[in-house]
Amino acid sequence: MEIYQLKVFLQVARYLSFTEAASELNLTQPAVSAKIKSLEASLGTELFHRLGRKIELTATGNYLREVGPSLIELEGRLIEGIEDIKREKYSRLKVGCTRNIASSWLPRILFDYRQQYPDIDLQCLPFETGLQVHEAIASETVDVGFVEGMSAEFDAVKTVCVDSFQYRLIVATDHRLAGREWLSLRELTAEAWVFPAITTPDGKALAARLKELGLSFSDFPNHEVVDSPSLMSPFLSQGHYLGFASSFQFQAEQRAKLVSAIALQEFPLNFELLMMTRKAIQKRNFAAKGVSLKGASSEKSLGQLVQLIQERTNYSNQNHDNQKKTLSLGRSAATTAVSLSEENYAAPSKSCSKSHLKSRSKSGVKFGSEPSRLSAAKESRSSSEPETLKIAIGTQNKTIQTVTAGLIIQRLGLLEHYLPRTGRYRNVDYEICWRDFTSGAPIVSGLQSEQLDIGILGDYPLLLSGLSADGGVSEGGSGQTRLVSFVASNPDGAGNTVIVPNRSALKGLDDLRHRVIAVPFASAAHGMITRTLARANLLPEVTLTSIDDLSIHRLTPRNSQADGYAYFAPLHDIASHQGQFRRLLESDEERLPTFHGVVVSTRLAEMHPDVVIAYLKALIAAQYWYETTPSALTLVSHWVGLDEEIVVKTLSERLLGSGSNAMGLFFPDTRIRTDWVEAHIQQLSAIEGNETLGDLNLGTWIQPELLELAIAGM
Repeated sequence: MEIYQLKVFLQVARYLSFTEAASELNLTQPAVSAKIKSLEASLGTELFHRLGRKIELTATGNYLREVGPSLIELEGRLIEGIEDIKREKYSRLKVGCTRNIASSWLPRILFDYRQQYPDIDLQCLPFETGLQVHEAIASETVDVGFVEGMSAEFDAVKTVCVDSFQYRLIVATDHRLAGREWLSLRELTAEAWVFPAITTPDGKALAARLKELGLSFSDFPNHEVVDSPSLMSPFLSQGHYLGFASSFQFQAEQRAKLVSAIALQEFPLNFELLMMTRKAIQKRNFAAKGVSLKGASSEKSLGQLVQLIQERTNYSNQNHDNQKKTLSLGRSAATTAVSLSEENYAAPSKSCSKSHLKSRSKSGVKFGSEPSRLSAAKESRSSSEPETLKIAIGTQNKTIQTVTAGLIIQRLGLLEHYLPRTGRYRNVDYEICWRDFTSGAPIVSGLQSEQLDIGILGDYPLLLSGLSADGGVSEGGSGQTRLVSFVASNPDGAGNTVIVPNRSALKGLDDLRHRVIAVPFASAAHGMITRTLARANLLPEVTLTSIDDLSIHRLTPRNSQADGYAYFAPLHDIASHQGQFRRLLESDEERLPTFHGVVVSTRLAEMHPDVVIAYLKALIAAQYWYETTPSALTLVSHWVGLDEEIVVKTLSERLLGSGSNAMGLFFPDTRIRTDWVEAHIQQLSAIEGNETLGDLNLGTWIQPELLELAIAGM
């Protein structure tokens, strides 16, 4: 069969007339008839029924009419490709992207690409949504696509992160909020807003975030909706509206000082800009990115594009590994912040929020009326019936070294973002209760009584949480809790010390004989002073009394009932900062590493491990935010009501990749150091009253696999 014969056949099949086909092809009718007879002979079958002067297609003719055009199209592509090679045009590249990317991020890339490779046939096709870009990749309409971060996975498409961006608040430079560096959507519901349409990627990201917050567009009564950033400009400049846009947009206007960008608390971390290629293409990888390419021409041109993007965005593999912690965090939810005013610092504070996005639990088990109390009586309820899962978290917000595990997660709404909402959790309402305490003892009690599900604790109370309320260990030594992560640590043993009034005559450890030392019982400082006195054979000769009020601002040398105080960071730094106290002991003389960690109730770990993993993902993201956000130190200082000097002296603010020397006592780190835990138990269990700590089975009490799953899932 010849292609020209097929072309003649398709014309005859189109008109069902040899005469009309001949006129269209500029041939004689006998020539057309001869071509059809020759084609039928080569196929060994008739293509037309001849009924007098009329003709009809046979079954074979109908089939050939359907599939024939694809052969003609293939011939055209082959000829075009050969012509390209003859003209030495080796490469062609079709690029698809969303309209936002086409108007902001991509033009600079494509301009530079054309300058370097003018012989490449380059086309850019904008689409309304990321899903349309995906479909264009899968159907081979385009060779490569660029979209704002998409959470969905597609079988036919491979995605690689090539850059990142944030969503921000945009205002005119003469707006009253223009000088602010950080604002919250919750604080701005009464303002005039201009929002992107819900059909755009920006609108989808905002809608998803509001849903996690338990909000909707109707909570912003004075808002307008536009289809593109260009339509947003008049509202900003003439109406003094607040705008919502990505960091790719309004860049020229910012350089011209026409608008200002303000960070949003609900969008604290980066979204990913993704490059999409077809998974089925497996020619070779470029720039260690795992990008699959098609054919020699596409392979070469796409490889050149990948290399140029890396050069322009400085987005190396190492940077990508760091950024993996920030996947689509802009859609995380926020909760009502705990009050940290001086008036309520001495007492536990509580803040609860409810996430309105549904999840389903096939087991039907839910938390009962008290936070963390699992109601086994509900196990028979239908899997389609909504249920509420209460998660109660005990924090120590003014113990600065733990803020990444509590306050930052709460303020940025990171837990709400990571909570599971599919499968067995598809029909579950989450109710998160944050309860803030001044020391670890009430958190330990809350975990033991099942009033708390998650606790952030220093080393000594962390160990005590594994014991029952009567100080025992369950059969097998599995413990009342599970240690699932560290939060911050100091390998040199710093973080706890003894302070005395400046006028005190005490000079060293030996001077504590027959003295009274006040200490928060069951705290990290309690563990330190107990170990220190025991090693010096002074424990029976020193009276340890409990500090009932941990508000160090109320502590003065004049009304002290004790000779000294054993405190954990940052309380001793606050006291020294006030100038009325000095340190007697700098730290544990044996330099036993100090650490803080996260423990969860055994029931939560066993019945809802996905929830624990979600919390650990939020912790990882919070630590990344603290270490990489320049304004983090100022914000944390404001949130806890302490001087920046105290915050930075307590928890390192080192920036990833900055090479700067950290200056804090504690360093954010989630890795569980089992050897450190064993060292603490070894020393403490030899002291009267702590013997049962040695019965903890660390093999079951420590569950590092949950942290490993959280890291892998980022």
